[in-house]
Amino acid sequence: MTDLITVLLVEPGQAPRITQIGNDLTSMQAVVGGPIQAVYPFDQPVALICHEEGKLRGLPLNRALRDKDGSIYDVISGPFFLCSAPGDSNAFDGLSRQQLNRFDALFKKPELFVPFNGTLVCIPLLAD
Repeated sequence: MTDLITVLLVEPGQAPRITQIGNDLTSMQAVVGGPIQAVYPFDQPVALICHEEGKLRGLPLNRALRDKDGSIYDVISGPFFLCSAPGDSNAFDGLSRQQLNRFDALFKKPELFVPFNGTLVCIPLLAD
């Protein structure tokens, strides 16, 4: 039996939602629709798990990642989820209530990306 972990799922055009997924590769791949990639853009041990080839496959743009000054440095394509990535383990884990609240607020508003004058403009949308 696969252990379940609590994650924050972020899909294009949707508000984030808390859900449980299996803590195994097959389950994680099913959530993002293919091979997974873990990135670590946060100041705490939280992984953003996305489709490894999301941009190459033309998956819908989802959310922007911003630096400490608020400037966009990357855009995640396709659905992704956030989970805990404890430094003392080689496995992912569920998010704490505090982490769920923090990242829900960070990704609360879906974003629309529009090419304009050779650049990509990010427009926050109202969430349901």
